[in-house]
Amino acid sequence: MRSTFSGRIWLSYLLAVIGFGLAASSQGLVAQSGPVKEGVHRPVLWYCLHYQAKGENRYAPDGAYHDVLEILRRKFEVRVSDVEPTVGTLRGVDVILIANPNDRAFGTNPPPAHLSGLNIGTLTRFIRRGGGLILMGNQENHNLEMTAVNQLLGGFGMRFETNYTDLKRFTFSITVPAEPLAQLRWAYYSGNQIQLDPKHPAHPKPWIINNSADPILKGQRNTAGILLAGATLGRGRIIVVTDSGWISANALNGVGIGGYYIADHDNPEIIQRMVDWAAGKNGKL
Repeated sequence: MRSTFSGRIWLSYLLAVIGFGLAASSQGLVAQSGPVKEGVHRPVLWYCLHYQAKGENRYAPDGAYHDVLEILRRKFEVRVSDVEPTVGTLRGVDVILIANPNDRAFGTNPPPAHLSGLNIGTLTRFIRRGGGLILMGNQENHNLEMTAVNQLLGGFGMRFETNYTDLKRFTFSITVPAEPLAQLRWAYYSGNQIQLDPKHPAHPKPWIINNSADPILKGQRNTAGILLAGATLGRGRIIVVTDSGWISANALNGVGIGGYYIADHDNPEIIQRMVDWAAGKNGKL
């Protein structure tokens, strides 16, 4: 009798474990992280692919973004998924990373998802309640969607502009609000620009401003304007970057982009500190 009762307990336990695993799988969030010490909390970074066109793979987690995700796994639990950001899929996430949200379909694949009004509301509430968002744009001809993205950014006093700046190296100033970035060197490969509303309650502030009097390293465009900015809303934080290639493998490993490598940079350290700031771990605006 005791043996039968014990067997039922173990069977129930096994079914519960299997059910939990299936539930986690159904959310579509794949955790990819290094070993975790018992009792040590690792903040969660979700690299969200939901707005990237199927087949384009410009910043694939197993391609151009493989190296940077490995770097971030040193401190964060990294999740990679193409599921839609919802209240459920954002549960337990500290920072969500969205790179180069696409406008058009790639080849014969279906069109990519654009930020819906529901998505914008969900992400805005996620940030208000203490979450972090890092959203990265790009240069022209990189299939960047801007209309819906600007509806999201408008809630933080920001918007993407179709002015462009080519390759440059910048040094973060000591006046940058995220103090841990001060004096780090940023290798910037090309992207659009940001316009800010300084009177907005999210208090958007520029972190990198391009001075057109300083020469570019390569390219034709040297438009003055904001290339990187941050804002806070409620208890959360958002960082908007106008280049998605600066953390790609080729930008980090010496190959470069478009036949040119910007040496002497701190890009790996910069992205780590940005994610820390977005997660609320350091710095203040």
